[in-house]
Amino acid sequence: MVKLIMGGKGTGKTKTIIDLVNAAVAEEKGAVVCIAKGNKLTFDISHDARLVDVSDYAVKGYDGLLGFLSGIHAGNYDISQFYIDSLYKIVEDEKPENAEKFLRDLDAFAEKHSVKFTVAISEDEKTATETMKKFM
Repeated sequence: MVKLIMGGKGTGKTKTIIDLVNAAVAEEKGAVVCIAKGNKLTFDISHDARLVDVSDYAVKGYDGLLGFLSGIHAGNYDISQFYIDSLYKIVEDEKPENAEKFLRDLDAFAEKHSVKFTVAISEDEKTATETMKKFM
């Protein structure tokens, strides 16, 4: 399952991700991973969640991020939820058609491996494509 959170800059998406991660850590039996660019969430995310700064790794584009997520999951099958903050910032690609393909691929991965993904995109909800709306 993939859940998409959309909103313009400053609308509270990161705060929502922080709250969801911290709630998941308290409620989930499996491991929780939060993917972000930079270390700004270090003191906001529970130490029981794994916070990964993609800046420390050579993640390029949507395919690179999908491979990165697959590798993290392959190393720990106990992961039940992934949270991705600021997708466009991580992949450095704001083309909706590329984001759509990524979301579809991510959804297929989620179903195959019984893991949940929550993804935040800095974009007004009004601009969401039909495919993106399916994940909202």
